[in-house]
Amino acid sequence: MGKSTKLSVAVAALILGTSLVACDDGRSGAEAAAQQFATAVSGLDVAGVAFDGKDAAAANDQLRGVFKALDPQKPEVEAGAVTLDGDNASAPLNYTWKFGEAEWKYTVPANFKKSGDKWLTVWNPATLAPGLADSEILAKGSQSPPRADILGAGDVPLVTYRPVVNVGIDKPQLGAADPADSATRLASLVGVDPAGYVEQVKASGAEAFVSAITLREEGRTITNEQIAAIPGARAIPASVPLAPSRTFARAVLGTVGEATAEQIEASDGALTAGDVTGIGGLQQQYDEQLRGTDAVVIRAQRADLTREQIQSAATDPRRVLFEVAPEPGTPLKTTIDPKLQALAETTLEDVGPASAIVALRPSSGAVLAVASGPGSNGYNTAMLGQYAPGSIFKMVDSLAMFRNGLTPDSKVECTPTLTVDGRTFKNADGYPEGSLGSVSLRDAFAHSCNTAFIAARDTVSQGQLEAAALAMGIAVEAPSLGADAFLGSVPGEAAGTEHAASMIGQGKVLLSPLAAAMMAGSVAKGAPVSPQLVLNPDGGAAAAGTTSGSTAPAAQPSASATAEPPSTASGEPITAAEATALGDMMRAVVTSGHAGFLASVPGAPVGAKTGTAEYGKENPPKTHAWIVAVHGDLAVAVFVEDGGLGATTSGPLLKEFLTAAG
Repeated sequence: MGKSTKLSVAVAALILGTSLVACDDGRSGAEAAAQQFATAVSGLDVAGVAFDGKDAAAANDQLRGVFKALDPQKPEVEAGAVTLDGDNASAPLNYTWKFGEAEWKYTVPANFKKSGDKWLTVWNPATLAPGLADSEILAKGSQSPPRADILGAGDVPLVTYRPVVNVGIDKPQLGAADPADSATRLASLVGVDPAGYVEQVKASGAEAFVSAITLREEGRTITNEQIAAIPGARAIPASVPLAPSRTFARAVLGTVGEATAEQIEASDGALTAGDVTGIGGLQQQYDEQLRGTDAVVIRAQRADLTREQIQSAATDPRRVLFEVAPEPGTPLKTTIDPKLQALAETTLEDVGPASAIVALRPSSGAVLAVASGPGSNGYNTAMLGQYAPGSIFKMVDSLAMFRNGLTPDSKVECTPTLTVDGRTFKNADGYPEGSLGSVSLRDAFAHSCNTAFIAARDTVSQGQLEAAALAMGIAVEAPSLGADAFLGSVPGEAAGTEHAASMIGQGKVLLSPLAAAMMAGSVAKGAPVSPQLVLNPDGGAAAAGTTSGSTAPAAQPSASATAEPPSTASGEPITAAEATALGDMMRAVVTSGHAGFLASVPGAPVGAKTGTAEYGKENPPKTHAWIVAVHGDLAVAVFVEDGGLGATTSGPLLKEFLTAAG
């Protein structure tokens, strides 16, 4: 080693030694104290911090009192670079609070003092919030902007603010009256459970207004005079987001109310107790878009300041530390036609079992009506129901048969019965004898000959059946729909009796009423229909795939429920020529088949297909009743869960709907 190299090593050692001495000046201890304090404040627990001039337990109590009004939020606190001055040190504390979309950031100094070989944190409330005095705490105020409307076709308001009255007992107005007596009388007047309401009134504080019910102002029959006749009862005017009626598209639109505990927990601080939010349906899925951003104001105030003192003061005695103005939500635009939706609901109002009517415009895919009947008990049968489609699925069979070379005029054999692997299949009771034997595919379709279509199982594979379903736009995803839906499941593999059952829309084949309407719509359009319900799904952050709080099981993915159809020749989308042939056979259902009652519907000629699907283990089995139809630029599906025959149960409902739709 040369002299110059030895000299360099010596100089380096000298420099390094000097640096180590310079770093050993207490900085690491001060930095550790600053980091410990920042971490402790982040957790709202400084009981383990050593303080100068303050007991740790007392400091912890004061910290929690300062931030109590901001619960459940906690700050993120980071300590900045430490500055040393002998046995004293300081460091900036960088705070970040998140209130939904609002973010409050500030920096305050923290001081530290060395005592012996230990660094202590100097207690000062101003290390918690800018300029905070020892006697002050923080208070949080918020105000929600008006909730945005849900609009229908032509931007007609579907859900908008409508006048209501909140009816309840105002306990300060009771005077000497018996609260239980007043509560019982009011509950009986407005039709709520008297025993339960009496308990609510008893459990509420002396200054409480205990709501019994909210009544729409329009059309209410209970008068203010009847309410005022009960001691302590009041009707307080208000306005809330409501659809045109209590039942109008409720399963699809959802409702608005106070956030549930589950919603609050899942909101990551965006919702707190008492917040109004969407419950189910589009209201919940697009809640962020519709709700907008709340106003948030954080103030510093004396801990002993009362509401009365604030309200009576000439100027607000509180200091504003942070404020965000409210931002209104964005209206959600849908394709729902108010007239057709109301018509669909009226058509189903006397149907006892679960039921649905779906209407869409084939040319655009716009979903015009999605009604679930009263027997659905609030479930979105129209979009989420999963049912065997029965003979309406013969539209898919027919497309597969066309692709194997058949035409509507091709001859097929319609026998009274057909046995597959020991299981006997038959046609519906009352099947016309004149349509048995060697008949055209059109005739077999018009009269819904089960045996003719099951007999085609040897030439139409299960894979071809699945591909034909995909070609008609069902059993695939619907990226433009903007709402959760089940669009069908058709297995790609099946053999024996299961494959035979698939040929008549049973076995493991499932559709929703929406999917059935799409299938019919693809015939009218001459191409697969891509349904659309929400026009501006990107107006806010929607929770994709939300099942609207339904109690029914979520749709299970299948081999066919994929975004893209199989890469086979038979998986190509339905063509205009194929759709024309199917349309010809659907028209025959009206002119010579089961749906002759539709011939009198005014306007464009109606094409239809009926369907009846057995389910359950009863003998005789219960049946789903289906019918689908095309009428000009309108495709409709009608479904009744426990409904006998499609032609006799769902058919009259369809005729009523189409005739009134005009």
